[in-house]
Amino acid sequence: MDMIRTSLKSAIALGVLSTGFVATTQHAQAQSANEARKWVKVCSKVGESDICNVQFNIITPNNQLVTGVNLLQSKGKTNRRIFQVAVPSGRYIPEGIKVQIDKGKTNTLPYSICLPDRCLAEVQLSEGLVKALKGGGGITLTSTNYRAQKNPVKVTLKGFTAAFDGPPLKRGEVAERNKKIEEGLKLKAQETADKLKAAQEAAKQGSN
Repeated sequence: MDMIRTSLKSAIALGVLSTGFVATTQHAQAQSANEARKWVKVCSKVGESDICNVQFNIITPNNQLVTGVNLLQSKGKTNRRIFQVAVPSGRYIPEGIKVQIDKGKTNTLPYSICLPDRCLAEVQLSEGLVKALKGGGGITLTSTNYRAQKNPVKVTLKGFTAAFDGPPLKRGEVAERNKKIEEGLKLKAQETADKLKAAQEAAKQGSN
């Protein structure tokens, strides 16, 4: 029961500290990966604790989770450090999530909880892991779906150290970033609709 409570708290923290970044990762897919697929730090006060999350999210243009990496640090009433990976639901739980930095040793993260839209795997965030991430070029995260198919996803570690050691994004920066992303998404949606309409018109003319 304690593990469940702990995982739920982590999931809640993930939700709180991811606010404003779903659109960011949508933009990465829909318009500019270089603009949006970045390591970022966002901090918030939750109850009597100060929680910071250094994160990297990959989301499809239709807002479906591909992979999320979160380094959660809580100080205050609750003091915890967690390395957490989020993947889509429908995973084969006994396999866990395989984690490999560059071509190093592969470790397994056990799943802690599955929500309707995602499954979370987590371990305690150690200084050794932080050091390895800072010194790495990329991390491969492999989950296995219910059909026993492995789904490896590569995440760059470029910019990780700057995000981890640097200041968090300010509230104003988050708002401005989201505004630009929303505008970009609207333009992309219109562009897609125009292309679809043009294709349909071409198909009609070809059938005549």
